[in-house]
Amino acid sequence: MIVKRISEFILFLLILSAVSFVLIQAAPGDPVRSMMKTDDTAISAEQMDSLRKELGLNDPILLQYGKWLIRFFQLDFGHSYMTKQLVIDELLKTFPATLELTFSSLLVMTVIAVPLGTLAALYKGKWQDHLSRIFALAGAAVPSLWLGLLFIQLFSVKLGIFPSMGKGSISHLILPSLTLGIAMAAVYVRILRSSLLESLSQDFIRSAKARGLSNSRIFIHHTFRHSLTPVITIFGISLGSLLGGTVIIEVLFGYPGAGKLVVDAILKRDYPIIQGYILLMGALVCMINILVDLSYRYINPELRIKEANKR
Repeated sequence: MIVKRISEFILFLLILSAVSFVLIQAAPGDPVRSMMKTDDTAISAEQMDSLRKELGLNDPILLQYGKWLIRFFQLDFGHSYMTKQLVIDELLKTFPATLELTFSSLLVMTVIAVPLGTLAALYKGKWQDHLSRIFALAGAAVPSLWLGLLFIQLFSVKLGIFPSMGKGSISHLILPSLTLGIAMAAVYVRILRSSLLESLSQDFIRSAKARGLSNSRIFIHHTFRHSLTPVITIFGISLGSLLGGTVIIEVLFGYPGAGKLVVDAILKRDYPIIQGYILLMGALVCMINILVDLSYRYINPELRIKEANKR
């Protein structure tokens, strides 16, 4: 199983690298002209052509990809066209900030979604359920970008409580984390509610009640645990998309993460940075999904029993 997973992982990265490399090269724009603007220096056509040859941009695209692939297997992602720094160094310098934003957003999502989803399931049809439904509908209907703008206007411009841009203290994380976390929580509230209601109707819950177990023990050790399987499936997908999807929020709040780095790279046609970012995100998403698959057998005892019966 592990060998199969590793083979699939390598094949996925190769396909992703080939597709992204071709698409990046086919996109309009000229990195040499962007470099000229960056350096603010007048360069002749001969010098531009010489720079293109130096960067290998005049080579056929297959040859460019072949050279890049050889360096990739040597764990060399190349140098940024703009800063001349190693791509891996540029990504590692900004990625911790993206991770901070990702996990703080997940914390906000968990704090909102777990209580609301649980109350909606335990008090089905009552005001707690209606409240969670209104929150889920409102959260799904409001775009993150607009929500972020509202937060900036209210908490930064009007009240002056939190900074609207930059990174430096925990207060800089609050508004972007709330923006991302609330948008995610709207989805998870309904997923958790549905999953809990399905778990509550299972035979093993009735058996646990018949054995005289307390309601709190049944809920924590049986109902909630059983309901986690679909939640974790969506969570794995969300975590990957969240890591890659913080781009808009990082740009909106001027947050110096990997998402903002790649947006700047796209604007300046810094191909090595774009390619390195895509591969890093692809690798992370793939690893997260593998971990999610492996976690099923530890969360859901039914899967372990079924696998044991097949042997």
